[in-house]
Amino acid sequence: MAEIRIERVTKRFGATTAVRALTLEVRDREFVTLLGPSGCGKTTLLRLIAGFMSPDEGSIRVGTATLSTPGSVVPPEQRGMGMVFQNYAVWPHKTVYQNVAFGLEVRKVATSEIRARVARVLELVTLGGLEARYPAQRSGGQQQRVALARSLVVEPSILLLDEPLSNLDAKLRERMRWELKELQRRTGITFVYVTHDQSEAMALSDRIAVMHLGELMQIGAPREVYTHPANRTVADFMGLVNLIPARVVRADAVAVGGAHTLTLTLPPRVADGQPVQLAIRPENVRLVPIGRGAPAGGDGLPGKVSEVTFLGNLTDCYVTLDDGTRVRVQAEPGLALEIGQPVAVRFDADAASVFDV
Repeated sequence: MAEIRIERVTKRFGATTAVRALTLEVRDREFVTLLGPSGCGKTTLLRLIAGFMSPDEGSIRVGTATLSTPGSVVPPEQRGMGMVFQNYAVWPHKTVYQNVAFGLEVRKVATSEIRARVARVLELVTLGGLEARYPAQRSGGQQQRVALARSLVVEPSILLLDEPLSNLDAKLRERMRWELKELQRRTGITFVYVTHDQSEAMALSDRIAVMHLGELMQIGAPREVYTHPANRTVADFMGLVNLIPARVVRADAVAVGGAHTLTLTLPPRVADGQPVQLAIRPENVRLVPIGRGAPAGGDGLPGKVSEVTFLGNLTDCYVTLDDGTRVRVQAEPGLALEIGQPVAVRFDADAASVFDV
């Protein structure tokens, strides 16, 4: 069993608390991503899991074994984990074969078994036939595969990955995402992955753990975290979002733009008249042109188009409502819009969230 249990772990560096009373469970054979901006504590948490540092409070267990407490830390080499770093960390003076075989040689594995295991793992990461090449002769993506192979060849039960794709160009990064996910499916290894890239986290993960200022904000499946953010911090970090001033008018409705009423689920303990923020993503806002033979806006909020950008698969625009609120909208590409054009804005209440101000 490669189930990781992190229980109320805290790590401080002087006056700075990098990880604060964090509790998280990673299931066996699961792909979990630690997601958040720089300085949120995600890499510190990964290094705590790896055993490179000890917690000031709390504990880390794998299965039934306690690996880390404030007074005792099992060394990294005794944890049965592999780690892939952001900068690849491959030896330039060693061949691909020598880089991958190194961990087995340190463990004094028989030469014949080393050859067999290295050949098997190089095929797994599609580097078969390149054993005699040096890292400098390989592309960034292939160097990252060497780093992956070196971690996988020792047959870890858990693989820790610290922003391993951030040094690759956009196209290669996208291709490597799918290769990593397929690799995890084939091997059945528990993956814990660190990134600040939301799209990368959503493409790879079974679950995403969103971190902010050392705390766990939310953990859930990518769709859940994106569509039902637990708070304003998660909503704002997970892609584009409109945060619109609103006011509670009854137990299940808010008023937007002064008069437009939207029926939706409200957080507990809100009171009539209380100011709140409506969070809705640009793709969940609909535009209805007004005038020039087009129908009136109906129950939508009136406004005017203030910015338009055609992006091929969609039209990205801003609408300034009559009360001055700016709303970002991602509309279908066939919708012809012009700056200054009168429109009505309609919100999909099922896709909206409400947060306290």
